[in-house]
Amino acid sequence: MEKQLHLNLLASRPPVPGGLQSGSKMRMGPGRKRDFSPLSWSQYFETMEDVEVDNDNGKDISFTASGQHGPVLLLLHGGGHSALSWAVFTEVIYSRINCRVVAMDLRAHGDTKVKNSDDLSAETMAKDIGKVVEALYGENPPPIMMIGHSMGGAIAVHTAAANHVPSLLGLCVIDVVEGTAMDALNSMQNFLRSRPKTFKSVENAIEWSVKSGQIRNIESARVSMGGQVKKCEEPLNSPGVSKSIGEVIIEEEEEEEEEEGESNHKRKKEDDQEVKKESLYTWQIDLSKTEKYWEGWFSGLSALFLSCPVPKLLLLAGVDRLDKDLTIGQMQGKFQMQVLPQCGHAVHEDAPEKVTCLFTVVFHYWLEPVSKHFTVRLYSAHVTNKL
Repeated sequence: MEKQLHLNLLASRPPVPGGLQSGSKMRMGPGRKRDFSPLSWSQYFETMEDVEVDNDNGKDISFTASGQHGPVLLLLHGGGHSALSWAVFTEVIYSRINCRVVAMDLRAHGDTKVKNSDDLSAETMAKDIGKVVEALYGENPPPIMMIGHSMGGAIAVHTAAANHVPSLLGLCVIDVVEGTAMDALNSMQNFLRSRPKTFKSVENAIEWSVKSGQIRNIESARVSMGGQVKKCEEPLNSPGVSKSIGEVIIEEEEEEEEEEGESNHKRKKEDDQEVKKESLYTWQIDLSKTEKYWEGWFSGLSALFLSCPVPKLLLLAGVDRLDKDLTIGQMQGKFQMQVLPQCGHAVHEDAPEKVTCLFTVVFHYWLEPVSKHFTVRLYSAHVTNKL
């Protein structure tokens, strides 16, 4: 049977002068509320286009957009996230080096439209990436560096090991190692059940992501969460829809703003009455239903990572995440490793500036054998593609 897959790919845009400062925590002065309103992808990426991809199972359709010059940074998001999780990082990295940035929604994530969404195996998703690269760049793709976070990091390793990207120059994996990932699988369903099932608005989803610590950078949360949630298909009064998130947010606001008196209670009551007229939002993908693929994503990942015949960088949020095989491999110099201990799991969202600074160094190093015509500017505010 023919199936259709919409893989959303976003390409970087030049940084916009002024406005938000990438990677900022957006600290607010006394008495000022934090802004949880959504930010558009167009503030960070240049275009969004369509590309058709043929595979053995039928025709897949993807959305893509790309820059015109330099090597390609192919970005793969984590489970439940989307290409938008790379927005702030893209703005920062694009201001430092000459490159093209392509961030894609993996199947069943973000804006993907998949008729057969059951197949989320590592093998299938790795083939997806190879087919997208082939469709974008033909038989002679430019130099490509893959960066993957969490599940996306595992898929990047599977893609590299299977040589689905023949022009691959380097591989960067963010906060995923086999030992820790396999240990976490036993508690993953409990974690997923602990999350709110619904949100009364995208703003509430953003607020929850920040207050829960899922994303510690509020700017990134404001652009990223829009790709993680969608409008509920069930009406508000359906017994299958939870109202807990609105109640939780309201309770937190009451505690924070108790001194502001009864006016806040009146405003919250009006907001509650208004939301009843609107649709709720829920998660874009039900990760609990993907459990049968979890072990395939992570089992044997360390050995597979070490076997990839390209330069490798491992970025971790804590040194405790390093398992035995990787510890030995790192001591033998088989890959580079950096630890960013003050970050959460979404390292590239929490600290895009730090991740960019680390990656610009390896970018230059990985690129040297291929060409000496690319320039790296570590501190410039703007960059012009000269190729």
